[in-house]
Amino acid sequence: MYTNAYTAYQRTNINTATKGRLIVLLYEGAVKQLTQAVSLFEPDGKIQAKNIEQFGNCLQKAEKIISELEVSLDMEKGGEIAKNLMSLYLYFNEELVQANINKDKEKILAIMKMLKDLLDSWRQIVATTANAEPAQAGSRLSIQG
Repeated sequence: MYTNAYTAYQRTNINTATKGRLIVLLYEGAVKQLTQAVSLFEPDGKIQAKNIEQFGNCLQKAEKIISELEVSLDMEKGGEIAKNLMSLYLYFNEELVQANINKDKEKILAIMKMLKDLLDSWRQIVATTANAEPAQAGSRLSIQG
């Protein structure tokens, strides 16, 4: 019963979120998946055989989320910022593929740090636009990320 209520809450949260808030939710999801992947490393830097599948699934989910961020970019309105974000997203996914193949914790941590920095920036944008006039909010979010 609680699971159904929580799922309904999440669905409502997503369905009623602003575009900026959705971007924040995507970043949070990617960071969460990478955090879970990193948690599967043993102190010796290896991943137990029983956790390999979960590790790969976490990285694949993060890649899908980053791909969703890619398609959310408005390349016409976003200009140089959108181009730079697209390059970053492509880089993130390339690195995550390599991290998955090589079980490279450091690559994951580096991508996670960059995602967290972008997440913090988007949280600031969303907080600022939430208090702005409607016209301001629309123009500020036109950079899309």
